[in-house]
Amino acid sequence: MRKLLNTLYVLSPNAYLQKDGENVVVRIEDKECFRIPIINIEAIISFSYLGASPGLMNLCTHYGVSLSFHTPQGRYIGSLEGEVRGNVLLRRTQFRYADDETMSAYYAVAFIAGKIANQRSVLGRFLRDHHPEDNITGQIQEVMRQLKILIQTLSRRSTRAEVMGVEGTAAQLYFGVFNYLVLNNDFSFNGRSKRPPKDAINTLLSLFYTMLSHDVRSALNSVGLDPYVGFLHTDRPGRPSLALDLMEELRAYMVDRFVLSIINKRQVSLSDLSDFMEYGENGLRLKEESRKELIGLWQKRKKEELTHPYLGERIPLGLLPYTQAMLLARVVREELEDYPVFLIQ
Repeated sequence: MRKLLNTLYVLSPNAYLQKDGENVVVRIEDKECFRIPIINIEAIISFSYLGASPGLMNLCTHYGVSLSFHTPQGRYIGSLEGEVRGNVLLRRTQFRYADDETMSAYYAVAFIAGKIANQRSVLGRFLRDHHPEDNITGQIQEVMRQLKILIQTLSRRSTRAEVMGVEGTAAQLYFGVFNYLVLNNDFSFNGRSKRPPKDAINTLLSLFYTMLSHDVRSALNSVGLDPYVGFLHTDRPGRPSLALDLMEELRAYMVDRFVLSIINKRQVSLSDLSDFMEYGENGLRLKEESRKELIGLWQKRKKEELTHPYLGERIPLGLLPYTQAMLLARVVREELEDYPVFLIQ
């Protein structure tokens, strides 16, 4: 199993990345404010307007460090990857499967069945841990019942469009009761909103879904799969469709539970000294310092260990995207008969 290295998050909009020998240097207003040896990191995620020098880009590709660029508000711009890993036969098989509606639907069903099962687990854990009022318990149990039925219906879905329809229904049910899981009364959730996120909870979900997407995209590259050719999400220029596919089963466990945790533990605030600020028309985003602190908590969370339900091994949570990418590659190579989705234990 590979080693979990650090991810460097560059949060200042005025930061510029440069190379100095074998080091990554972050400069703000032409003053060095941080440096780290390239061998100590596996990825750089920049939220800066200024970008990076060609020398730094070359250093990243040489050491296999992925470099991605986002606006200060978190919108993905693009990424730089080094030499393609794996072999061409694996990708040729992936492309054939992606063009085959039956094979695509097979993988799509697996991803979405795992996603819905994990959403049910998040709801079930909330009921076990917090024992809410009877009327709330009843509503959540009814949603869990309907989600179970949706999982059962997936076996009859033979096209990607049909699977996406089930996923949409499940998301509506799940996020329809998500507000009950928020125990911090300063926060409220009235449904999923994305561009822009219209409340604090949606802002947090969008930010950490973006973090997860980067990790999954890097993991797919590392095992030789093309993150831009998916089975569930169709091809679209610039969209990492397979990364979006694979992260479906990981959203509830890695992001939803994390966001609920930092809200309910009051590690993020909507008080007079709020961690958020207005952005655009009816939008909201994290302040730079607050985002830095929360990403630090995200990095700490990724170092926690779990026992992988299929491998039976203890791994850091941050290696979960890589582990699932590795298993997916083995299925595409026909080394495994079925893809073992990650299910919360």
